[in-house]
Amino acid sequence: MEKFFEKITSGGTDFLIDLIVSLLILVVGFKIVGMLEKSFKKEHKFSKLDPSVKSFIVSFIIIGLKVLLCIMALTNLGVPSATIVTLFGSCALAVGLALQGGLSNLAGGLMILIFKPFKVGDYIKSNNYEGTVKSITMFYTCLVSIDNKVLQLPNGNLSNSEITNYTMNKFRMLDINVSVSYDSDIKKVKKVLSDIANNYDLILKDKDINIRLKEMADSSLIFIFRAWVNTKDYWIAYYDIIELIKETLDKNKIEIPYPQMDIHMKK
Repeated sequence: MEKFFEKITSGGTDFLIDLIVSLLILVVGFKIVGMLEKSFKKEHKFSKLDPSVKSFIVSFIIIGLKVLLCIMALTNLGVPSATIVTLFGSCALAVGLALQGGLSNLAGGLMILIFKPFKVGDYIKSNNYEGTVKSITMFYTCLVSIDNKVLQLPNGNLSNSEITNYTMNKFRMLDINVSVSYDSDIKKVKKVLSDIANNYDLILKDKDINIRLKEMADSSLIFIFRAWVNTKDYWIAYYDIIELIKETLDKNKIEIPYPQMDIHMKK
């Protein structure tokens, strides 16, 4: 370290040249790292890796390369290797103590990659946040909501929270309650709903279709409409079936009850 300070005080011109070279190493190196990051993120890179693992590894490599560039710049200035190692070790310890949440996020990211509660492309919900997983980096998981908002969720919190994964399984069940008037013919209602299920293309006919009277509520009979669809078709099928049920019940003159109030006035 003494030689380094002697170089600063005695060799002004040489030190200035080394300083310029070190700055060039950082500027040019960071640009190259940025280009590599864009290249790594292209689909044909790491094509055999799971997208979730890919984004985590890319994030790790980029941070490692930037640290390596800083070490190269300091070495070029004449800073001894032992001093650099000690410096980075001290910085890492200080940052680790100051930013324990960051270490928690790193550990959370590893837990997500190991246990795979979700992967890139899945639609998940955690606490009050939901969206499609865009990437899983060292510290954060990025979600894109239905209305195209970008959500950055800390991996530490996410790995310790309840997670609902809506797209992990290939099939999902449509589970719809249908309310009709007490005056309705039960067999007729079941036949109408069964015809809807059997004639709708996106409903899987090789899986159980369950249409039964579920409950005799205060002002209506409640039927369950349960059928299976491919996960990718769930929301299309859900809204289509809701519309078809309303249209078909109206066509068959089956009343859909709604809240009513009778008022009796005394003279």
